[in-house]
Amino acid sequence: MNKIKFATIWLAGCSGCHMSFLDLDEWLIDLADKVDVVYSPIADVKEYPEGVDVCLVEGGIANEENLELVRKVRERTKLLISFGDCAVTANVPAMRNMLGGTEPVLKRCYLELADYTAQLPKEKGIVPELLEQVLPVHEVVKVDLFMPGCPPSADRIKATIEPLLRGEKPAMAGREMIKFG
Repeated sequence: MNKIKFATIWLAGCSGCHMSFLDLDEWLIDLADKVDVVYSPIADVKEYPEGVDVCLVEGGIANEENLELVRKVRERTKLLISFGDCAVTANVPAMRNMLGGTEPVLKRCYLELADYTAQLPKEKGIVPELLEQVLPVHEVVKVDLFMPGCPPSADRIKATIEPLLRGEKPAMAGREMIKFG
């Protein structure tokens, strides 16, 4: 039996969706028989591979690193799932959009809220270059399936993934599958 090449990525979010994924508990053992985890923040893989079958994308797109990664993921993935409210709507990370761009965000974080040595980061690579606004995944790349929730429950995650393992599309309908928050 060929295993599904499975990946997850974590962009601008709190990692709650990945924690909820781990709440699948014993079902993770069953899942491990059917998938090869080829990329994830919970696996030590440095480069997103080619030919991924399914990827869960957690978080909004807030900076150039997020943007580059999600574009690479879309290019190399057959089925891309927006995983959680931050990926679906940009949710909490997008609250910074109300500040009106990158300059006010950086000033607020590094100058106004600093305890000691308030200064803006000047060297490239210290802070990834922020986008003017945090965006939901579907505003940047094509999304094949949306799994809302903050975070989605383990039951919702299982009900989304299980049909995919059989080559079927999950039924993303009803409160138990599409409720936000």
